[in-house]
Formats: sequence, structure tokens, C-alpha cells
Amino acid sequence: MAKRWISTPRVEGNASRQAHADLPEGTYERELGKEGFFGPASHMHHQHPPTAWTRMEGPLRPRAFDTTRLAEFGPTPWHARALLGNAQVSVRLWEMTASMDQLVRNADGDELLFIHAGSGHLFCDYGHLEVGEGDYIMLPRGTMWRLESAAPMRMLLIEATNSSYQLPEKGLLGPHAIFDPAMLAAPRMDEAFRAQQDETEWELLIKRQNQITTMVYPFNPLDAVGWHGDLMPVRINWRDIRPLMSHRYHLPPSAHTTFVANRFVICTFVPRPFESDPGALKVPFFHNNDDYDEVLFYHAGEFFSRDNIHPGMMTLHPCGFTHGPHPKALQNAFQPAAEATNEVAVMLDTRDALQVFDAAEPIEWTGYVDSWKG
Repeated sequence: MAKRWISTPRVEGNASRQAHADLPEGTYERELGKEGFFGPASHMHHQHPPTAWTRMEGPLRPRAFDTTRLAEFGPTPWHARALLGNAQVSVRLWEMTASMDQLVRNADGDELLFIHAGSGHLFCDYGHLEVGEGDYIMLPRGTMWRLESAAPMRMLLIEATNSSYQLPEKGLLGPHAIFDPAMLAAPRMDEAFRAQQDETEWELLIKRQNQITTMVYPFNPLDAVGWHGDLMPVRINWRDIRPLMSHRYHLPPSAHTTFVANRFVICTFVPRPFESDPGALKVPFFHNNDDYDEVLFYHAGEFFSRDNIHPGMMTLHPCGFTHGPHPKALQNAFQPAAEATNEVAVMLDTRDALQVFDAAEPIEWTGYVDSWKG
């Protein structure tokens, strides 16, 4: 049976008719939305900031984690313990302290690597690819791979468990908006790939249902001489992303979607000019994203909507409570001190509640819940 939202738009009381702009004087806007900014929404105008709580008790709370305090990682990504996750997605932080001397394969789902620091060389079934800071590397489920580097590489790993990464539909913007698919780099069967093929013994570690099986080959199984098709790892750097902007309207996070998977999305925030219209909100609006948990990994720059946050930190805003800019950022809601943002961050929005695993507990900043108090 066909269905549609119960939706009858109306305006009540002293309210702006345009979201995120021309707020009634002395008010604070709060968005209540469905479907992660894609569905119906209402915008409340409050006399006080919606995050001006004096205390919060119980298990539902905003949380922050400082991944720079993680110290033990192991030789392969399968040794990195998950920090957050649910049945659809798993989030790990891994530092590769030496080049991998084993191959790995994820049989549980596609793997997305975001390189937070360092550079190196990816060798996989499909060939060789140079990788470096700021790169996303999407590895389809079942890909055999390893990394080489002369110095440590620190990476955020987001596994799409039993799922596949895809590109978002761009609708009226056309397929070349945000980034042209032609910007996606693929591995090449170049001289570096051929040079690493040898007849020495290699181990392959396969992860399936979070258990590891080891296979041993008397040769390097990355020995392909060619391939064809449209399934392959791809690489894109945050610097290749051209963000959507409006000089008169603060766009929601969904406008910055980079990848989509089953019941979650990956967005990327990159530097962009602030809105120039005097009446347009310049900072993220207070909102209830009541269908998604929100995770932000802070990669680089100055995070204008958050206080006491530095690169390498990660925040979790579970659905069910209002959140938005911190007090210092709120002071610049209509007159920012700079002309543009200077931040790079990876956002993970999950349709299903995320669990915080034991590995994240020792690196938690427990005072984050109080950071909206000013």
C-alpha cells in the first residue's frame, strides 16, 4: 500500500518562514527532523539556547573520545579494537607502525580507510596505489591488500558490515557535483606492483564474523597480470571535494554526503566560505536528528562550532537529545570572526543506535556533556 508522510506545513506564533534565516529577534532555532534532514521537519524558536541544561543524568548523553591517546594497535587492522559500532557498521582507529608483512581480507563487508596521518603504498588484488593524508580508500569486501610505509600511518577504519559503499544520488545537481566520479583513482598494475610479486611464503589473514583465519601461500598471491570490470578499490582525497554552498542559507550536513551504505552515511566537512546574507545562520543549527546517531571524527583545522576539540578527537551525539553549537560559536552565529571555515572532519550518521565498546572507555572525555554550559 502506498504511504506518505503526515505533513501539513503551517506557521504558528512568532516564527520565521525560512529555515535557518531571519530568526525572530532574541530567539534560538531548533530543528526537529526525520530521515536525517531528508524528511519532514519543524523549526522551533526558543527564548533560551536548547542546550542550556544544568545537568544530565542517565545513559543518554553526548560523548567525546580522544583517539590520540590510543597507543596499542598491532601489526594489521584486524588487531585494532572497535571503538563504536552496531550490526551495520564498525569504527576502528589503527596506527600502522611498520609496513605490513601479511595480507588481509575482510569477508564481513566493505572497508573504508581514512588516512589521518602519514602516507604509503597500497598493494591489492587490483594493483598498486599511492595513498596519503586526507585520502579515503574504499576497499570492496573480499579485496586482498596490504600497506607499505616508511613512517607510521594513522587511519580511521569504517567497516560497512555485510554491506557495500555507494555514491549518493545528486539529483538536480547532476552527477559531477561535490566531486566528479572521474576524480576516483583506482590501483594500477604498474612496475611497483610487478616488483612486489615474489615466490616467498605469504600469510593471508581473513576476517569473517570478527574471527581470523590464516591462509599460507608459498608465493605472493598478489600475482595478477591483468583484470577488467567495474568493481575495484577507489581513492579520493578531501581536497578533491567541492562543497555545496549557499550564501543565503546554512545547508544541513546531508548536503556534504560522500558515501552511503546500508543504514548509514559518510559525510565530509571541508573548508568553505561562511554565508554572506546578514539574516542567514552561519553556524550549525540546534537540532534533534531523531532518526540517526551522529559521529564526528575531527581531522584537521579549527572546529568553529566546538570548544576544546583538537584533531584526532571523535564525538558521539546519540539521537534523543538536542545538540548544536557551543556557546563561543553561538556568539558568532550571525557575525563570524572569519570569512570561511577552516576545518576538515569525517561524519558518520547511523540509522541504528551505536554501542560504545570497552576500548573507547579509557580515552573518553567525560566532561564533554558539560561543554555547552559556557
